[in-house]
Amino acid sequence: MIRLLIPLVAVVLFYVEPVFGLFSPIEIGGELRFLIPRFLIMFLIFVGVYYSRQRALVYAIIFGLLYDLFHIDIIGLYAFLYPVVCLLAIWAVKHIHQHIIVVTVITLLLVAVLETALYGFFTLIGFIGMPFNEFIPTRLVPTMIANSVFLVLLGWVFKSLANRRSIQKRERML
Repeated sequence: MIRLLIPLVAVVLFYVEPVFGLFSPIEIGGELRFLIPRFLIMFLIFVGVYYSRQRALVYAIIFGLLYDLFHIDIIGLYAFLYPVVCLLAIWAVKHIHQHIIVVTVITLLLVAVLETALYGFFTLIGFIGMPFNEFIPTRLVPTMIANSVFLVLLGWVFKSLANRRSIQKRERML
Protein backbone atom coordinates (compact mmCIF):
# COMPACT_ATOMS: atom_id res chain seq x y z
CA MET A 1 0.00 0.00 0.00
CA ILE A 2 2.78 2.43 0.88
CA ARG A 3 4.34 1.61 -2.48
CA LEU A 4 1.43 3.27 -4.29
CA LEU A 5 1.06 6.09 -1.80
CA ILE A 6 3.91 8.26 -3.09
CA PRO A 7 2.68 8.36 -6.72
CA LEU A 8 -0.90 8.77 -5.47
CA VAL A 9 0.04 11.77 -3.33
CA ALA A 10 1.92 13.25 -6.29
CA VAL A 11 -1.15 12.86 -8.53
CA VAL A 12 -3.42 14.39 -5.88
CA LEU A 13 -1.05 17.35 -5.44
CA PHE A 14 -0.88 17.79 -9.21
CA TYR A 15 -4.66 18.15 -9.31
CA VAL A 16 -4.94 20.18 -6.09
CA GLU A 17 -2.50 22.91 -7.20
CA PRO A 18 -4.90 24.46 -9.76
CA VAL A 19 -7.73 24.34 -7.23
CA PHE A 20 -5.70 26.40 -4.76
CA GLY A 21 -4.70 28.63 -7.67
CA LEU A 22 -8.36 29.61 -8.00
CA PHE A 23 -8.01 31.59 -4.75
CA SER A 24 -5.52 33.85 -6.50
CA PRO A 25 -5.30 36.78 -6.96
CA ILE A 26 -6.43 38.19 -3.66
CA GLU A 27 -6.75 41.85 -2.86
CA ILE A 28 -4.73 43.11 0.10
CA GLY A 29 -4.54 46.82 0.82
CA GLY A 30 -6.07 47.71 -2.53
CA GLU A 31 -3.44 45.73 -4.48
CA LEU A 32 -3.71 42.31 -6.10
CA ARG A 33 -1.44 39.59 -4.71
CA PHE A 34 -0.85 36.34 -6.58
CA LEU A 35 -0.50 33.09 -4.63
CA ILE A 36 1.03 30.38 -6.79
CA PRO A 37 0.86 26.93 -5.17
CA ARG A 38 3.96 24.79 -5.67
CA PHE A 39 2.89 21.79 -3.62
CA LEU A 40 4.03 19.14 -6.08
CA ILE A 41 7.63 20.32 -6.42
CA MET A 42 7.92 20.61 -2.64
CA PHE A 43 6.68 17.02 -2.29
CA LEU A 44 9.10 15.83 -4.99
CA ILE A 45 12.00 17.46 -3.16
CA PHE A 46 11.05 15.57 0.02
CA VAL A 47 10.77 12.33 -1.97
CA GLY A 48 14.21 12.93 -3.46
CA VAL A 49 15.82 13.75 -0.13
CA TYR A 50 14.19 11.12 2.08
CA TYR A 51 13.33 8.28 -0.29
CA SER A 52 14.88 7.97 -3.76
CA ARG A 53 16.65 10.45 -5.98
CA GLN A 54 15.86 8.40 -9.08
CA ARG A 55 12.14 8.16 -8.32
CA ALA A 56 11.95 11.87 -7.56
CA LEU A 57 13.60 12.70 -10.88
CA VAL A 58 11.32 10.36 -12.82
CA TYR A 59 8.26 11.86 -11.14
CA ALA A 60 9.64 15.37 -11.72
CA ILE A 61 10.05 14.74 -15.45
CA ILE A 62 6.63 13.09 -15.80
CA PHE A 63 4.72 15.67 -13.79
CA GLY A 64 6.74 18.51 -15.30
CA LEU A 65 5.74 17.32 -18.75
CA LEU A 66 2.11 16.95 -17.64
CA TYR A 67 2.22 20.45 -16.18
CA ASP A 68 3.59 21.74 -19.50
CA LEU A 69 0.85 19.98 -21.46
CA PHE A 70 -2.12 20.86 -19.30
CA HIS A 71 -1.28 24.29 -17.90
CA ILE A 72 1.07 26.35 -20.04
CA ASP A 73 1.32 24.81 -23.53
CA ILE A 74 5.10 25.36 -23.63
CA ILE A 75 6.54 21.88 -23.76
CA GLY A 76 9.73 21.35 -21.79
CA LEU A 77 9.80 24.28 -19.37
CA TYR A 78 8.53 22.49 -16.26
CA ALA A 79 9.85 19.16 -17.55
CA PHE A 80 13.30 20.76 -17.33
CA LEU A 81 12.90 22.93 -14.23
CA TYR A 82 11.29 20.34 -11.92
CA PRO A 83 14.17 17.81 -12.19
CA VAL A 84 16.77 20.60 -11.94
CA VAL A 85 15.16 21.90 -8.74
CA CYS A 86 15.03 18.36 -7.32
CA LEU A 87 18.69 17.78 -8.16
CA LEU A 88 19.71 21.09 -6.57
CA ALA A 89 17.80 20.21 -3.40
CA ILE A 90 19.29 16.72 -3.21
CA TRP A 91 22.79 18.10 -3.80
CA ALA A 92 22.37 20.84 -1.17
CA VAL A 93 20.98 18.50 1.47
CA LYS A 94 23.73 15.99 0.76
CA HIS A 95 26.33 18.67 1.52
CA ILE A 96 24.55 20.31 4.44
CA HIS A 97 22.26 18.12 6.53
CA GLN A 98 19.15 15.99 6.15
CA HIS A 99 17.24 17.50 9.09
CA ILE A 100 13.64 18.47 8.28
CA ILE A 101 14.21 22.15 9.10
CA VAL A 102 17.15 22.31 6.70
CA VAL A 103 15.17 20.52 3.99
CA THR A 104 12.22 22.88 4.56
CA VAL A 105 14.40 25.99 4.23
CA ILE A 106 16.14 24.63 1.12
CA THR A 107 12.77 23.69 -0.38
CA LEU A 108 11.41 27.19 0.17
CA LEU A 109 14.56 28.78 -1.27
CA LEU A 110 14.30 26.58 -4.34
CA VAL A 111 10.61 27.43 -4.77
CA ALA A 112 11.72 31.09 -4.83
CA VAL A 113 14.38 30.20 -7.42
CA LEU A 114 11.77 28.33 -9.48
CA GLU A 115 9.35 31.26 -9.37
CA THR A 116 12.09 33.71 -10.32
CA ALA A 117 13.27 31.49 -13.19
CA LEU A 118 9.71 31.18 -14.48
CA TYR A 119 9.27 34.94 -14.19
CA GLY A 120 12.50 35.48 -16.15
CA PHE A 121 11.50 33.04 -18.86
CA PHE A 122 7.97 34.42 -19.24
CA THR A 123 9.34 37.97 -19.32
CA LEU A 124 11.89 36.96 -21.95
CA ILE A 125 9.25 35.56 -24.29
CA GLY A 126 6.91 38.48 -23.63
CA PHE A 127 4.24 36.45 -21.86
CA ILE A 128 4.23 38.86 -18.89
CA GLY A 129 5.35 42.44 -18.73
CA MET A 130 5.56 42.91 -14.98
CA PRO A 131 8.71 44.72 -13.79
CA PHE A 132 10.90 42.80 -11.35
CA ASN A 133 10.37 45.32 -8.55
CA GLU A 134 6.62 44.68 -8.91
CA PHE A 135 7.06 40.90 -9.20
CA ILE A 136 8.64 40.57 -5.76
CA PRO A 137 5.84 42.09 -3.62
CA THR A 138 2.88 41.03 -5.76
CA ARG A 139 3.84 37.49 -6.69
CA LEU A 140 7.02 36.16 -5.06
CA VAL A 141 6.41 37.15 -1.43
CA PRO A 142 2.74 36.01 -1.31
CA THR A 143 3.68 32.78 -3.07
CA MET A 144 6.44 32.12 -0.56
CA ILE A 145 4.15 32.83 2.39
CA ALA A 146 1.42 30.53 1.08
CA ASN A 147 3.85 27.72 0.27
CA SER A 148 5.60 28.16 3.64
CA VAL A 149 2.32 27.65 5.46
CA PHE A 150 1.59 24.55 3.38
CA LEU A 151 5.06 23.12 3.96
CA VAL A 152 5.04 23.81 7.70
CA LEU A 153 1.69 22.03 7.97
CA LEU A 154 2.53 19.04 5.75
CA GLY A 155 6.32 18.83 5.56
CA TRP A 156 6.54 16.29 8.36
CA VAL A 157 3.85 14.20 6.61
CA PHE A 158 5.92 14.23 3.41
CA LYS A 159 9.01 13.22 5.37
CA SER A 160 7.32 10.38 7.25
CA LEU A 161 5.72 9.05 4.06
CA ALA A 162 9.06 9.02 2.24
CA ASN A 163 10.85 7.51 5.25
CA ARG A 164 8.23 4.77 5.62
CA ARG A 165 8.56 3.86 1.96
CA SER A 166 12.35 3.85 2.26
CA ILE A 167 12.18 1.53 5.28
CA GLN A 168 9.72 -0.76 3.48
CA LYS A 169 12.04 -0.91 0.48
CA ARG A 170 15.07 -1.77 2.66
CA GLU A 171 13.17 -4.49 4.54
CA ARG A 172 12.10 -6.06 1.26
CA MET A 173 15.75 -6.20 0.14
CA LEU A 174 16.89 -8.11 3.26
